[in-house]
Amino acid sequence: MKHLVRCLGLAAGCVVASAAQAATDGSEPLICALVEITECVPDGGCERVSPQSIGAPRFFRINFAEGQITRTRPEGEEITSPIERTEEVDGKLILQGAEDGIEGEPDGIGWSLSIDQSSGDMVLTGSGDAVAFVIFGACTDF
Repeated sequence: MKHLVRCLGLAAGCVVASAAQAATDGSEPLICALVEITECVPDGGCERVSPQSIGAPRFFRINFAEGQITRTRPEGEEITSPIERTEEVDGKLILQGAEDGIEGEPDGIGWSLSIDQSSGDMVLTGSGDAVAFVIFGACTDF
């Protein structure tokens, strides 16, 4: 679990009511916060986990012009991830990518982020070796 969160830099938090007014068309940078994380493993089922319990950063930023997601780990290290694909589908902005994670550890993942363009609500999914995550949150422009 820690590896995915470090890769994606996601964490719990609340986004103010302005999320519904966010420029979620990719024209402006966004800041996103997580509300809930569910971790699933084979033979272990799925379990809701706290982002704080895994030491994750509270927010991440999406910069469409630079094609990257940026977040800061709890220890202060800033990490960027390339957005490999962006597409608008049925009122949602879909971003996708893949990452190696922590060098020397077998923690690579593929991820997909869906942002509702009218509300700013987001769902992030990630999958790796014998683990999958479903993460709910919200995004707004800043």
